[in-house]
Amino acid sequence: MAVKTKRFNAKKVFGKEPPSSPARERPSKRISTAPKAGAKVVDFYSGEEDDDDDDDEPKSTQIGFSNDELQKTARSLLQVRESLPVYKVKDELLKRILAEKVSILIGETGSGKSTQIPQFLIPHNKRSIAVTQPRRVAAINLATRVAQENGSRLGARVGYSVRFDNRANSSTRLKYLTDGMLLRELMIDPKLSNYSTIIIDEAHERTVLTDLLIGFLKGLLYDKRKNDKEFRIIIMSATLDAERFSKFFDNAPILFVEGKMYPVNRFYLGEPSEDIVDSTIRTVMTINQSEQQGDVLCFLPGQEEIDKAVSSLQKIAPQLPRTVPLLMPLPLYAALPTTQQTKIFNPVKSHERKVILATNIAETSITVPGIKYVVDSGLRKVKVWRHSLGISTLLTMPISQASATQRTGRAGRESSGKCYRLYTEDDYLKLAEQTEAEIMRSDIISSVLMLKKLGVDDILNWNWLQNPGKESMVFALQQLYSLAALNDSGQITDLGRKMAVLPLSPHLSAVLLTAYEMHSLVPVIDITACLSVDNLVLNPAYDRRDEVNEKRRAACILGRKYGDLVMLKELLDIFLDISDTQEKKQWCRDLDLSYKGFKNVIRVRQQLREYMDNLLRTKRDGPSIFELEGETVDEFTGEVKYERTLDVSTLLKPFIRGFISNTAIGMPDRSYRTIGSGQLVAIHPSSLLFSQKLEAIMYIEHVYTTRGYSRKVSSIELSWLQEAAPHLLGRRMAVDG
Repeated sequence: MAVKTKRFNAKKVFGKEPPSSPARERPSKRISTAPKAGAKVVDFYSGEEDDDDDDDEPKSTQIGFSNDELQKTARSLLQVRESLPVYKVKDELLKRILAEKVSILIGETGSGKSTQIPQFLIPHNKRSIAVTQPRRVAAINLATRVAQENGSRLGARVGYSVRFDNRANSSTRLKYLTDGMLLRELMIDPKLSNYSTIIIDEAHERTVLTDLLIGFLKGLLYDKRKNDKEFRIIIMSATLDAERFSKFFDNAPILFVEGKMYPVNRFYLGEPSEDIVDSTIRTVMTINQSEQQGDVLCFLPGQEEIDKAVSSLQKIAPQLPRTVPLLMPLPLYAALPTTQQTKIFNPVKSHERKVILATNIAETSITVPGIKYVVDSGLRKVKVWRHSLGISTLLTMPISQASATQRTGRAGRESSGKCYRLYTEDDYLKLAEQTEAEIMRSDIISSVLMLKKLGVDDILNWNWLQNPGKESMVFALQQLYSLAALNDSGQITDLGRKMAVLPLSPHLSAVLLTAYEMHSLVPVIDITACLSVDNLVLNPAYDRRDEVNEKRRAACILGRKYGDLVMLKELLDIFLDISDTQEKKQWCRDLDLSYKGFKNVIRVRQQLREYMDNLLRTKRDGPSIFELEGETVDEFTGEVKYERTLDVSTLLKPFIRGFISNTAIGMPDRSYRTIGSGQLVAIHPSSLLFSQKLEAIMYIEHVYTTRGYSRKVSSIELSWLQEAAPHLLGRRMAVDG
């Protein structure tokens, strides 16, 4: 990628040219990737530009299209495919891949690797091909695009599988799926016998699940070397951290496909920014004043900063002169409802300019056409797990040089572009070359449970791509033991095996299995579904916070007394009881709730019911576990009918069982002390129980910002704690006494 670097002044809002001093050029600093001895490297070069290798959010699932229409679409896309760098070296690339059991493929941004290579391999595989993605939106987008290019319906020859959403069947030859879903398949079929090729895409993101999956595949590869000659693994990455992957797979060959990018000029600040949101807004205004064409992509650390910037730009936009484009600010972060995420792909009028304000989700997983300018804050939000305290801390941290390169590349996909880095050039040179692997700063309880489920006893010396450390493993083992997933000898229990195959955290899996034993599974599934949907209960604007909170308290009589989990159950019941769609939407607006979120809750609830029924039903042709609980289904509406009277104790006791380490006893000064570690916690202001003095609490999340806060809090009785964990409670009371 051709790059020039310059300084600019973010405080200069209106000016003809962003830089006011002569350009100071220096070659772009590329991360050194010279392979060490043992790794074979093959470079493929192409002088042609590419099209997007990731398609937009799917707008059509091709329902109602005839076969002729599907084939016509595929033919029209073939010319685009043939222009991709990967397509131009198809024969040589296939020859190299098919000759190896493991290949490490570095494909520069825009090379077409994610869409084309899996299609190239279909004729050479007797069984299916799995392509993993770190994010669900990428898996869905890619499957949709490839289905169109392949001339098939989404869910037939080409499909996808993500958490709580599956568009694939037994005849699917190419399946895009999240890392987590392939790991779930491993739990059920440790040999992955349905697949002959596994492709790990976006491996450079180094999520916990990606690292775990790569470790499993290494062991599986050695098991299959003699008996399965067709089985192969391809590790694909957009950045040049290939040596670690190559060494891990015994010096597997590294293949490099270069994608020609348009030149991107980089601009640095002359001095550090004091207010990153203000600097972002000022830079956007500078671009809007000096450049007539092209949309803007701004990278900000988190949702709070994005919402603040969007609000400010919405106020500024109507006041701009007509001689400049009208700004259309659009947020993009993982918790945003899908309908709002898709707005970034909508075209705008000729006199309008999209300004997309995004987290690092837009670095690699999503490609938005029309982006010509990037504004990079140089920051990201990172959740760091503190094993000694058992809490996660959300920190704002600098990005790596690799991330900075990815962000810059977003501006050079379709034409020459510019990247405004809101940090100094000296600060850039101080950044780490690669982003730290998530496994080094995360809770690995789910990972350890999966290892135990697959019979791995020596956790410490397993095939870790990067060992998370003894402290992290000991904490995970202790947590699993407290959940009864492991026995006194550290072996997985029957309960643990069931927990491992559910698409939930071990804590929530334990909750559902305990609820089944206590005959309260139906309402507990409802609450669990609510907890599985992000941003269901929204944060009200400051000027209407008191009004909204009062409406919520009025609607949730039991929630006022017992807390946020019971509140979620009450809110879902009210939503289901309202028959008119417009009335439902208005009710959601009045209480600052997400209508789309509740629709997702209903979908997730049904999926959880199916998972539990498949897991616990004693006979495949026998009655479902829900029928045995006396539940019925309305033959006309299909709506589930069950007794709505809530027994709060049987509703909350399963959650105490699953979150026993997230319990605390009330102190005289209205503080709460956890029964496990004795840490002080406070109830978060967003809780219905905020400022109340309670005997004991149980909470789903423990975060540390300015202080330790418990979120999604429930009021519980000491006797319930005594029943769930007498050893912990006895010790805590002895210490307090």
